[in-house]
Amino acid sequence: MAGKVVVITGASGGIGAELARQLAARGDKLALAARREAELKQVAAACGAEALPVVADVTRRADVERVRDEALRAFGHVDVWVNNAGRGIGRQVLDLTDEDFDAMMAVNVKAALYGMQAIVPHFKERGAGHVINMSSALGRIPFASYRSVYSAAKAALNSLSATLRLDLRAQYPNIHVSVVMPPMVRTDFAKNALYGTPIPPGGFRPGSGGQAQTPDQTAAAIVDLIDHPRPEIYTDPGQAETAARYYADVAAFEANMGR
Repeated sequence: MAGKVVVITGASGGIGAELARQLAARGDKLALAARREAELKQVAAACGAEALPVVADVTRRADVERVRDEALRAFGHVDVWVNNAGRGIGRQVLDLTDEDFDAMMAVNVKAALYGMQAIVPHFKERGAGHVINMSSALGRIPFASYRSVYSAAKAALNSLSATLRLDLRAQYPNIHVSVVMPPMVRTDFAKNALYGTPIPPGGFRPGSGGQAQTPDQTAAAIVDLIDHPRPEIYTDPGQAETAARYYADVAAFEANMGR
């Protein structure tokens, strides 16, 4: 199922860079977007001649539209758009400022909204396409209170994705909208989070979202999603069971989290 044209935001490192490498290895054409020019160009160079780096700040609508336009200019069409750019926070709810809230919503929700609004009209013209929004298991289960508005932003992204999917379903059944919910992934995400990442007393508890995937594991799950579109996936299948337990009895689940 290779040979697709795929746009990936947040492609200068972490999951985005690894996804680019895996897709390039199988022959997909790539438009890669990120703010960090040097790192982005390194990723593009490693992916080969069919990888186009586009320096952009996806919290700016005009930049997102430029990413789309440059991808279309280079490749003629887009098959898959991956809204991967995001950033975490290390601050509890009562300590949040207006600026904290706005920053998390801008990069984790509005940037994805800009991507959806930029590319879906193109998908409608073609009658097919696939939007993939990178969320988090924290958008479903509040494992880490210090992620506060990051978790809230990812929950909002989940809902926004679902409503777009429902809007498109009847008239455009071949336009897919998917949500990807990884657990912790071994990237620089924790280091780059606003205010860093506090370590809970006793460290991360097994079964509380403390398991970490490698970027290649997460990226491989996204590649499979591109080939077999579904509404949503947990890149760690065990998280789906954990989420089911959480919603089955929220009070009991939260009481046990502190143990």
